[in-house]
Amino acid sequence: MLSDLKRIIDQISRDRGFDKKLLVEAIEEAVASAARKKYGSRRDIEVHYNEEYGEVEVFQFRNVVEQAVDDQTEISFEQAQKLDPEVQLGDELGEKMENITDLGRIAAQSAKQVIIHRMKDAEREVIYDMFKDREGEVVSGIVQRFERGNMIVNLGRTDAILPKEHQIPKRSFKQGDRIRAYLTEVRENARDSQLVLSRTADEFLAKLFNMEVPEIAEGIVRIMGVSREPGFRAKIAVSSTESDVDPVGACVGMKGSRVQNVVQELQGERIDIVTWSPDPAKYVYNALAPAHVSMVMVDEDANSLLVVVPNDQLSLAIGRQGQNVRLASKLMGWRIDVKSEQRWANLEDEGYQSLLKIPGIDEGLADQLFSKEIRSAADLAIADVEELIIIRAIDDDFGQQLIEAAAKVAEELGLPQAEKKPKAPETGVEDGDAEEPVGEEVPVEEPSAPEAEADTADEDSSVENETAELEPEASEEEPEPSEDKQ
Repeated sequence: MLSDLKRIIDQISRDRGFDKKLLVEAIEEAVASAARKKYGSRRDIEVHYNEEYGEVEVFQFRNVVEQAVDDQTEISFEQAQKLDPEVQLGDELGEKMENITDLGRIAAQSAKQVIIHRMKDAEREVIYDMFKDREGEVVSGIVQRFERGNMIVNLGRTDAILPKEHQIPKRSFKQGDRIRAYLTEVRENARDSQLVLSRTADEFLAKLFNMEVPEIAEGIVRIMGVSREPGFRAKIAVSSTESDVDPVGACVGMKGSRVQNVVQELQGERIDIVTWSPDPAKYVYNALAPAHVSMVMVDEDANSLLVVVPNDQLSLAIGRQGQNVRLASKLMGWRIDVKSEQRWANLEDEGYQSLLKIPGIDEGLADQLFSKEIRSAADLAIADVEELIIIRAIDDDFGQQLIEAAAKVAEELGLPQAEKKPKAPETGVEDGDAEEPVGEEVPVEEPSAPEAEADTADEDSSVENETAELEPEASEEEPEPSEDKQ
């Protein structure tokens, strides 16, 4: 059977890297399945591959009885003696089946499916053995195709899958592009792909720097932490084991060549390289760069940091949609609370603290109240609802609730009762109308001509003196405060 079977087995095992024994077992199982479909499923069939002749031999075993009733499991004693003269009743006689090449279309298709299934299992084992030690490395391949948003990457020997959630958003590849990714998982048993890739993992950024910076590969510079928002921004903390080696400069490279190679691979992702420090206060100062930090308060028990920055640096420290402080917090593994110097000064004020104790008031609303001269719960308790509506877009009911709650808080804290601000008198005069003088009219006597001239002369001289005194002050302008001053 199949005179060139031996040559085919040798070629497939060599090309695919299979063990020849696995392929032989697959063929034996396939032929046995096909024979049972052809001759009956109750037959006791055994299949053996004869390596010397390069053919598959099929044997069926039946019990020797006086008179056979079931041809699939029994053979008559008379027929058994023709095959083996020494056979006895009750023996199990094995017989080689001839003409097994004519198994039929259905049986042959079944044999083909069995061989394909076993070959896939064998190839899966080979792939697993090949890549199991490469888990956690950066691999390179070619984009093969896309399936429901997932990218299939050809790594040469096999295909790997780059799931949609592990792709950098807003960065596209097309079929045939070369791509590098981080091998996150090697599955031993998987129906689809055994290899799972990622381009969003923090380890991918660390591995790229390891490939670009020789000092990292040699262990002189160490990566202490990585935090990413893939496709937008990343922070990486580095330290040096040698005092004469600048870890940040080593990662940046000559004219930024090293970090630019990493940025190019990540398709424009912004990377901040900061110096690691064992001191949390100094570490957060570096991690929040480029923003400047005025003061840091460390709470090691709660694993949190309170960072105070200049007023004009608050938005820079927080970053767009909180990105900068969020990445710094992830990089350090600490909770970071950033406040401006003005808010920190407000927090030190007892009146400001009393405002925060009122239900419904947060720091943002307390800042607005403070800027409108409502500096304590006592001040809020005597405020008008109209004032609160002007400060913040709230309705009358909520404003009244704040006033009532402020009165309770002020009473609980024992704050001195503030005096209610007098309202401006209502004149009933519309804007632009002249007000009528209030009171009795007093007749004014007109001075005589000489007295009028003297008064006029005195008034002119006094006006000239006042103008002379104001002219130097008017000419001197106060310098405007610089925007850079913190």
